[in-house]
Amino acid sequence: MTRDSRAERDLHAELHGLWGIARPPCWLCGQPIDYDAPAHDPDALDVDHVKPYSTHPHLALVRSNLRPSHVRCNRSRGARPPRPEIGAVAEEW
Repeated sequence: MTRDSRAERDLHAELHGLWGIARPPCWLCGQPIDYDAPAHDPDALDVDHVKPYSTHPHLALVRSNLRPSHVRCNRSRGARPPRPEIGAVAEEW
């Protein structure tokens, strides 16, 4: 599968529709997403790969690897792991 394949675009469009109804918050920052914003608005919905496409291209179409995020949060994170949540254990003591 090539990046931005028809199958990936179709799945992302389907998820935009489903998430647009349920309106879950950004999985990275926990804040509300502006589901009515244009596609490249920093607060708009973007489909984020939990395990980055660059290192796990075989998971590009696996729904359990996809989460709703803000465009800005997804771009800021890049291929790095997400930051630990507040209150999450950062390391074992």
